[in-house]
Amino acid sequence: MPNPVVHFEAIGPDGPKLIGFYGDAFGWNINADNPMGYGMVDNGGDGINGGIGQAPPEGSGRHLTFYVQVDDIDAALAKIESLGGKTINPPMELPDGGPKLAHFEDPAGNFVGLTESWEPQ
Repeated sequence: MPNPVVHFEAIGPDGPKLIGFYGDAFGWNINADNPMGYGMVDNGGDGINGGIGQAPPEGSGRHLTFYVQVDDIDAALAKIESLGGKTINPPMELPDGGPKLAHFEDPAGNFVGLTESWEPQ
């Protein structure tokens, strides 16, 4: 598959409760030991990675998003818009050398993430 789904994210108004729920429900090892309290799901080498956390105060309160990896995030957004999608969050670099991310809505209004290929530092 040329542009695989590489990450999922579950966000809610009570991030720690959500982390506990998914950890207990599926036996996932989730590490939230970081300044944001964002829980990174350890997939143990199987499946895609994921994150679980707290919604920002100004956010919608909850969402479940999948992220598609692309080579060129700007070109991907241009194509998405030409097909009737809408950019919601333009490309941004994550701190500490993380990947570039963006979000869009598909023609049905579903919220989807994009990430560029990157190597952890």
